Amino acid sequence: MTRRVATVFGGSGFVGQPVVGRLARAGYVVRVAGRGATMAAQLRMLGDVGQVVPVVASVTDEAACVAAIEGSHLVINLVGILSPRGAATFEAIHVEGAGRIARLCAASGVERLIHVSALGARPDSPSAYARSKAAGEAIVSQSMPEAVIVRPSLIFGQGGSFPNMFARMARLLPVMPVFAPDSRFQPVWVGDVAEGIFRLAGRDGVAGAIFEFGGPQVLTMREIVAWAMRWGGHLRPLFAVPRWLANLQAGVLEHLPGRMLTRDQLRLLYADNVVAPGARTIEMLGITPAPLDLILTEAP
Repeated sequence: MTRRVATVFGGSGFVGQPVVGRLARAGYVVRVAGRGATMAAQLRMLGDVGQVVPVVASVTDEAACVAAIEGSHLVINLVGILSPRGAATFEAIHVEGAGRIARLCAASGVERLIHVSALGARPDSPSAYARSKAAGEAIVSQSMPEAVIVRPSLIFGQGGSFPNMFARMARLLPVMPVFAPDSRFQPVWVGDVAEGIFRLAGRDGVAGAIFEFGGPQVLTMREIVAWAMRWGGHLRPLFAVPRWLANLQAGVLEHLPGRMLTRDQLRLLYADNVVAPGARTIEMLGITPAPLDLILTEAP
């Protein structure tokens, strides 16, 4: 009996790895598509010999995407960037790349496409990131109306940048700066996001649906930073950075190596990032999302 094939773009990333693991355990042959095969090759241990296959395929490369998608029953697009670099612009990755995958999936007869966007994606957002995510959703739905769209809130977990970044900052700084202190977020565990995506892969009655994935707690950025400091064991006085000063700092940081904070990311932070009333949620997939304290029990 021929195994079902799943292609996961961005499968070697933070969310992609647990998604690939779940698909492999369910018996899929999983193609892990990305710009390079080195990280994806490490995921071979998640399946039997030949079950997890690294594929070099950037979402900007038409021919590579055709080869990665051909013969797939399921395609999942997890590719996203927080800030543009060179040719990797928001338009190229979030809009053109997403549209390319959807168009090729429709042309090749893929049974299900799951496109992972972001909570807060909307065409009138002050953030170019969020506007590009909204434009990507629109072109995906236009190219393949039955595609399922997932919008996660802030994703946390072992090995992720959140809340590890805040814990490291508290260890080094005498005072802890807080940007957008009153903005609200709904942190969701990476394992729950991966499980939700996996369940959507085989669920009936969700064609064309949009799901918003959030955790069980709605927290302000001030509360999140305070929690991260307690978790890391380094309590510091909190300093709510005025928005004018935050803009000045981001204007400098976005030009430094690592781009720790950009002005566009700052505009995104000042908008609430919570599940909308009446949205399809992760709970509707039979998942009870885990809180921060249950998952992150040991400090980094």
